[in-house]
Amino acid sequence: MDLASKYFNQIHWRYVDHTNGLEPMQSFAFDDTFSESVGKDLSCNVVRTWIHQHTVILGIHDSRLPLLSEGIRYLTDEAGYNAIVRNSGGLGVVLDQGVLNISLIFKGQTETTIDEAFTVMYLLICKMFEDEDVNIDTHEIEHSYCPGKFDLSINGKKFAGISQRRVRGGIAVQIYLCVEGSGSDRALMMREFYYRALQGQTTKFHYPDIHPSCMASLETLLNREIKVHDVMFLLLYALKDLGADLNMDPITEDEWSRYEGYFEKMIDRNAKMNEKLSF
Repeated sequence: MDLASKYFNQIHWRYVDHTNGLEPMQSFAFDDTFSESVGKDLSCNVVRTWIHQHTVILGIHDSRLPLLSEGIRYLTDEAGYNAIVRNSGGLGVVLDQGVLNISLIFKGQTETTIDEAFTVMYLLICKMFEDEDVNIDTHEIEHSYCPGKFDLSINGKKFAGISQRRVRGGIAVQIYLCVEGSGSDRALMMREFYYRALQGQTTKFHYPDIHPSCMASLETLLNREIKVHDVMFLLLYALKDLGADLNMDPITEDEWSRYEGYFEKMIDRNAKMNEKLSF
């Protein structure tokens, strides 16, 4: 059985649309909540879409930048972006109304390798854009922001990055897709963030040397107008084509209760970062 069949064909998936009204910290808390639900067999697999206004999502290593306060001051005062620290792997990424985030949440522990979980998302994205005359590559784009082995690119220009998190028997694979706007402008902002937060200091961790020209949005790469809501439809069509059985079951009382706990953890994580900032 191929991976696409294993994870989608005749498999129940619950679709949760969170593209309006949530704060970024709530999104990460919901993914942890659904991961526990799936891991404990309290829910079928979950696919969740989410969008957030002008926010830079920082990784754990970003929170240790020597002059983090200078970098965040630039983001908030000059670029007009908020900043939070997420609970999954990777470095800083940019979210705004032109960026669609998709989470795939399914059961798995040691029997599901990290690469296999990433590949499930990659296969879904390829299915979504199979009618386009493009090849989607998966390899690290070294000079992008948040570079990683499963960066997605077209003609060497990155438009998406994938991270994953494992909670209580569930795996959440999260992708951001730069759909609208300028991917290189977003990269330029992140390059300036790291410049302000490092200012030439030597660190044990290697932060990315960002070249804005190696990142682009899908509307640039496909050379046509494409909107976030168009990509959401492509997602649902792809899931159906892959044989997924979709439902829109509501969030249960038990999930709301667990969500509150995970949201508190996100608040505490970010409070610790804010304590270190000296504005």
